[in-house]
Amino acid sequence: MRATIVKLDRGFPLVRLEDGSTLRCEHATSLVKTADQRAVIGDVVEVDLPEGHDFGVIESIYPRTTQFVRKDPTERAQPQTLAANFDLVLVAQPIEEINTRRLERELVLAHETGAAVAVVLTKADLMESEEELEKVKQAISSFVGNDPVFVVTEKDPATVRALQDRLAKDNATAVLIGRSGVGKSSLVNLLVGRELQETTPVRERDGKGRHTTVSREIIPLPHGGFMVDMPGVRGLGLWDAEQGIENAFSDIEELAERCRFRDCSHTNEPGCAVQAVVESGDLSPERLESYIRLKQESDQIKQRREEAQRIRTRRGHPRRRKG
Repeated sequence: MRATIVKLDRGFPLVRLEDGSTLRCEHATSLVKTADQRAVIGDVVEVDLPEGHDFGVIESIYPRTTQFVRKDPTERAQPQTLAANFDLVLVAQPIEEINTRRLERELVLAHETGAAVAVVLTKADLMESEEELEKVKQAISSFVGNDPVFVVTEKDPATVRALQDRLAKDNATAVLIGRSGVGKSSLVNLLVGRELQETTPVRERDGKGRHTTVSREIIPLPHGGFMVDMPGVRGLGLWDAEQGIENAFSDIEELAERCRFRDCSHTNEPGCAVQAVVESGDLSPERLESYIRLKQESDQIKQRREEAQRIRTRRGHPRRRKG
C-alpha cells in the first residue's frame, strides 16, 4: 500500500497511510542492499504489513518530483538527500545579521531542487526601527533577484499572515532551511499559532540562540499547507551546481544572451548587456559579483573533478610491457 514518510527521528521512519493512520516502518533488506538511497521525509513509498511483524516494511520508493540534496565538497563523500516531494524552499536568514555569502549558496542549493524559492527574514523584532527594517528588506530583495522576500515578526500579525497565505495558496509543502540559531523553530511556531517546536532562549549579548530541531517532520499548518523544519545544514560547498546557479540567477542568465561576445565575463568587455543593466541601476552590482564568483568556483570544482577522474582512469589501466 502507498504511504508518505512524515517523520524521521532517531527511531524508525513514521509513515502516513492513505486512510490517515500512521505506522512505524523499517526498510526491506532487499532495498537496503540494492538501492542507492533510503527513504527520506516526504517520500512516497510502498509499504507491506507482514503478519506478526512489529513494524511495516518499506519495499520501494516512488520517483521523486523534487529533492533537497546536501552535497559534500569532498571527493570521497556521496551526496545526501534530506527531503523529497515538496513545492517550496524557504531560506531563513536573521535580518539583523544577514550572511550574504551563505545566503547566495543557500539560494543555489534551493534552486537545484527544482522547487519554488523564497527568502524569509527572521528576528525582525531586534531591528531598531521600521525604516531600518524596510531598508534591509529592499537591499536583500535587490540581492536575491526574482525570489520573493518575506519579513516575519511576532509584533506584526500581517507579516505572519502573508507567509501563511503563500503556503495555503496551493496547499504547498515547504522545506525550511537555514543555519542553526536563525529562528526557524520560532517561525514554525508563529505559522502554526502555538508552541509546537521547542526553542531556546535568545542570548541578550548577541541575540543568538541554539538550534533545537533534531528530527525532520511534516507539520500541517492550520491555514493550509505543510512545513518541514530541517536541522541546520552546515555543508554548503558547491558540487555540480551549474543548474542551481542558472536557476538562482536566471535574470542574469537571460541578460547574458544579449552580450556581444558569447564568452563574455561581464566585467569589462564592450557590448556587455549585463554591465549595461548594472550601470542603469536595474541590477545590483552585489548580485552580479555573487554570480561571477559562484560561476568561477563551480567551474574550478568541475575542472578539479574532471582532472581527478582522468588520474583515476590512468591508474586503472596498467602500462603495456615493451618488447
